[in-house]
Amino acid sequence: MKQQFVETIKIKNGKALALPYHQARMERTIRRFFPALASEEIKLSSLISPKEEMNLYKARVVYGILGVETIEYAPYKMKEIHSLKVVEDNNIDYTYKSTDRSALNALVAQKDDCDEIIIVKNGLITDTSFTNLALFDGNRWLTPKHPLLLGTKRAQLLEAGIIQEADLTLEDLRKAEKVSLFNAMIDFGEREVTKIFLPDSAD
Repeated sequence: MKQQFVETIKIKNGKALALPYHQARMERTIRRFFPALASEEIKLSSLISPKEEMNLYKARVVYGILGVETIEYAPYKMKEIHSLKVVEDNNIDYTYKSTDRSALNALVAQKDDCDEIIIVKNGLITDTSFTNLALFDGNRWLTPKHPLLLGTKRAQLLEAGIIQEADLTLEDLRKAEKVSLFNAMIDFGEREVTKIFLPDSAD
């Protein structure tokens, strides 16, 4: 199976956002998996061509051993999320933003009647299936120190001091007032959830 990776870039009012963060992550991935491409200087800023009428769009850039393979643009509609179910997987690895989401999809299949999942690995909170997250403890917003994926929005929020890193457990999740979900397409504060279903063993 050939390896492919993806950057999902938010286009708002005809402008591609956070390109330096996406560029940095793509370059890290290329150095790790396709070192022969590292000297070619693939620049997202030259490849992404949003149109002025794109008020809220998603650009999906797929790349692999041959470099950038496809760029697709589509209107973006934010998913409604009102409930989260905790699922555990100590072996899952999504360090790099691969197009292969089979392991994540297998966990999503366990969400029952909830809208989305929170993945616990080795006793620590990580991510949902498609966003990073932060817990509000009544005073601070804390984000997992070891997420499954180092997201671009997460990097921006950390740099701005809006969230802080911490090792977060199920106990922290139980005590949290709410959970904020965010990624390149979802701004901090746009999706906050208070309805969370934890494993029976944690009660």
